[in-house]
Amino acid sequence: MDLIDLKDAYKIYNEGYENEVRALSGVSLQVQRGEFLSIVGASGSGKSTLMNILGCLDIPTYGTYHLDGQDVGELTDRQLSKIRNKEVGFVFQGFHLIQALNAYENVELPLIYQGISGIKRREMVMEALERVKLTDRAHHKPSEMSGGQQQRVAIARAIAPRPALIFADEPTGNLDAATGQGIIELLFARGTETGATLVIITHDPALADRCERIVTLADGRIASDTGAK
Repeated sequence: MDLIDLKDAYKIYNEGYENEVRALSGVSLQVQRGEFLSIVGASGSGKSTLMNILGCLDIPTYGTYHLDGQDVGELTDRQLSKIRNKEVGFVFQGFHLIQALNAYENVELPLIYQGISGIKRREMVMEALERVKLTDRAHHKPSEMSGGQQQRVAIARAIAPRPALIFADEPTGNLDAATGQGIIELLFARGTETGATLVIITHDPALADRCERIVTLADGRIASDTGAK
């Protein structure tokens, strides 16, 4: 069974009005567990909209989406939130760290929402920080860290709950080439170790080529899908 099964999905804003926008038009996508996939396309092609739907941040206007066999369209907001918190990890270009919290607390936050006990949380947080080589920065706030260190904290936060699915949205966009390469190696290593599915949204052809499968979007449709199993 595919981890991701999206069929004939449309996302339409202001439907029926003069300013109607079709962000997605009939997109179907199946992704197996453990695949490394990149989604590429020009600005406005629908990449972010597709990621939001696949990551349960949004639902399609039309079409169906099954995540690990569950029909996402039938879930309540509470159930969707639980899936996002436990089954899906997000790494964003802008880091999205909470400035008032230190690295440890930022990584711990989703685990608190899951109701995981304090002892177990500490174990999971420190394991994640160790993976990204930031245990020595555990008590530093984002403003006290470099961009690369902040992105590594964001990765630690994404992987700490051990999700089945990790989304990385332009994860190297704010980083220099060497730092960005290190971030990508971290993501790929984690995916390989855990069998997680990794979906990278990127403008970088070199980064896209690192994935075994490349999906290209154009005008809200899949223009090509190379490497599909």
